Order: sequence, then C-alpha cells, then structure tokens
Amino acid sequence: MGLFDRLRGGDTPRVVFIGVDGVPYDLVDDNPETFPSLTAIADEGSSGAIDSITPPESSACWPVLTSGLNPGETGVYGFQDREIGSYDTYVPMGRDVQSTRIWDRATKAGLDATVMNVPVTFPPQRNVQRMVSGYLSPDVDKASHPEELRSYLDDAGYVLDVNAKLGHKSDKSAFLEHAHRTLDRRAAAFQRYVERDDWDLFVGVFSTPDRVNHFLWRDHVERGPYHEEFHEFYEALDEYIGEIHRALPDDVTLVVGSAHGFTTLEHDVYCNEWLEREGWLSYDDPDDHGALSDIDDDTRAYSLVPGRFYVNLAGREPRGSVPKSEYDAVRAELKAELKAMTGPNGDPVIDRVVERETVFRGDHDEIAPDIVALPNDGFDLKAGFKSHDGVFDPDGPRTGMHTFENAGLFVDHPDVTIEDADLLDVAPTLLTLLDVDYGRTDVDGASLV
Repeated sequence: MGLFDRLRGGDTPRVVFIGVDGVPYDLVDDNPETFPSLTAIADEGSSGAIDSITPPESSACWPVLTSGLNPGETGVYGFQDREIGSYDTYVPMGRDVQSTRIWDRATKAGLDATVMNVPVTFPPQRNVQRMVSGYLSPDVDKASHPEELRSYLDDAGYVLDVNAKLGHKSDKSAFLEHAHRTLDRRAAAFQRYVERDDWDLFVGVFSTPDRVNHFLWRDHVERGPYHEEFHEFYEALDEYIGEIHRALPDDVTLVVGSAHGFTTLEHDVYCNEWLEREGWLSYDDPDDHGALSDIDDDTRAYSLVPGRFYVNLAGREPRGSVPKSEYDAVRAELKAELKAMTGPNGDPVIDRVVERETVFRGDHDEIAPDIVALPNDGFDLKAGFKSHDGVFDPDGPRTGMHTFENAGLFVDHPDVTIEDADLLDVAPTLLTLLDVDYGRTDVDGASLV
C-alpha cells in the first residue's frame, strides 16, 4: 500500500522533515523572490531563525538535530574527534552517535520511517524501512538499504555529495554543474519515495547548499561573477521543496530546517599554528609533523576543528604536561589569550569562549574539548598539525563560513511558535508532531508546538 492509497485524516500523524544544510534564515527572509515556496510555508505556518550548537560544525550538528541531545550525549563533537586516553583521532560515523535518533523513536513506537542522506548515518540502519546514508559514506551501494533502494539509486545516477574539490578552482562552472546534478538527482529520489513509500516519518537532507555557500557566498553578498548562478541554484532548491510540499496530503506536516547559519569568510585561522607561536604547543620533530600524535611532551594545549581547544592534561592525555592541580589556571590563561587574539587588521578574532561544562553534559563527555572558541564573523577557525606560513590566510578557496546564529526553520503548522529556539528543539518538535511519546529527560530541547 503506497502513501497515496491511505485515507486522509487517519489516526496517525505524519511528518516530513527536509534538511537544507547551511541555509541561513536571513537568506530566505531577505530574498522572497528566490524562495517563493519557503516564503509561502512561512506565511502559512511559522518560521524563524534558530541558534545552532557549540561548535556549529555539520558532523556535530546533525546528530544533535536528529536526537535533541547535546554532543555530551551524542558523543560527536566535530569532523575529527580524539580517542579516549590517546592522541589517535577518528572521523565520527553513524555508529559513533550514542544517542537515540528520531527515526529510532518512531520505529520503536510502531511507525515506519524513510531516511535519506542525513549526515553521520553511515552505515545505514537495518531497523529503518529505507535509508541511504549521508556525506562521508564511501559509495551509494554501501550507503543504501534495502536492495530496491540501492538498485534504484544506482540506476538513477544518484550522487551522495557534490565534489567540493571542484569548488577550489577559480572557474566554478564544473562545480556548479555537479552541484545541480547532485541536487536534481536527490530531489528526484526524495520525490519518488515521498510519493510511493508508506511512511509515517520521512527525513531527507539536501547537503549541497552548504557546499555552494562555502564557495560562492561572497559572490552572493558582493554581487560577484557567480551571483546569478548562486540564486539560480537556490531557485531550483526552492522549487523542489515546493514540489514536495504540493505532493503531500493535507494531514502531513512539512518541516524544513538547517543546522547552522552562514556568513562571509575573510581569513582562515590556523589555531595550532597560533598555539605553537604563542608557546602552547610544540612537536617532537619541528620539521616533520602532521597529526595530533606528533606533539611533544611539553605541549600545554592543542586544537581540533572548529575552535575546540584541549588542555594537555596529565592523567587524561597519554603525555599530559599540565597537572590536574593547575588545570583551572591554565584553562583560564588560554581562554584569556584567545579572547585577546587580533587579526591582521587589529580586529578581535574571538567573539566568546565557552567552557566545556557550560555546553556539554552527558555520558560521553570524556572527549569534550575543555573550551570552545566561537569566532567573530569573517574568522574561520581551523586546526591541522602541519606548518603554515602564518596564522591567518586570506586567500583560501572558500568565501563562506558557518555561524552559530541564524539557522533557518520553517514549519507549515499553525501551532508551532519559533521564538528563542535552537537546534536542540527540532527533534522534540518533530516527535510531538508525530505524537510519539518521549520523556522530558530524554531530550535537552523543548517542543515548539
């Protein structure tokens, strides 16, 4: 029995969540002619800007958005995390997410879920009726379940993610062509399974907006050479969202949301280079290093992207140099120096620095950073353990960066109010719309219904 064979007005609410990774609320609100579909949803229901999480990095954001729990519970803090009691690092995948996702709660409640292209979900779960994993998956065959989905995606030429290397070229034509191909084929797959599947919860994520923003944001803001192409991409995205919206029966609630905002990038900031120059970090071999494991025993602090700083603490790190008795003083010293950092033009680099206990709580906080620096607009905090010619690089290929503020949320439901909301509130809102019970302590956020 397909979706459109079901009678409208059944006892079970149904919800579609469409992720638009990296789309800031103001981009939509300021350009209604580019976004007629999202503007209509906002006019008919509710919309607004929401805060992201600390740090606003996609690998950390999507487990939070889909569980309603902070990184201390999800166990994922960024694109690269540190092993407990080791200087080894790893790239978090779906099995590293330690929290219960919304589709797991829906499935446990006896509902059917279709999940497509959500970041940090590889390998695909077999307890979900249909899933294709999102970015960082190796290929479509390994990322898809069941066989029918795998076969369709193969035949359709489905693309898991846009080729970001193409964005590094000064001529963005090939990058834009691949971005549109990725968008078109993902939209076709979403439309197919929205219309044909028998689901109660559908979750699908367009990740290509994030990539387009990284490489074309300045063209948008400053009306650069690719300004028109930037808006053409978003017109296509908005039309696809409109097609999905129009295909839904009246009893289905549509939610569209992003995981973080975006702004113009002026300088990459190499935080470990800064730490080395300021005397916080050193390497066993000053001329040959490229990994966290290359730091030497005198290191007092190191950084992982984005803006996560760790004290090299005795008893926690294998070669920790900072005694536990000095932890608070050393952390306070590092925090003060970060807040005093200035860029090439004398502008303050860091907006604020937050301590781990302020934002991370849960059973998996052993690998939490000691402090997280949130930069001012224009300064994108990098890490890396290779040498750089300077702390600041104004000439990187990317012109857009993530922001903590101004993620977008759009809901076509009259009882949703989006005020003083953040990413933690999305999952409980979806569960409430699905009428799936959850305990108040099961999530860190609150329903917006």
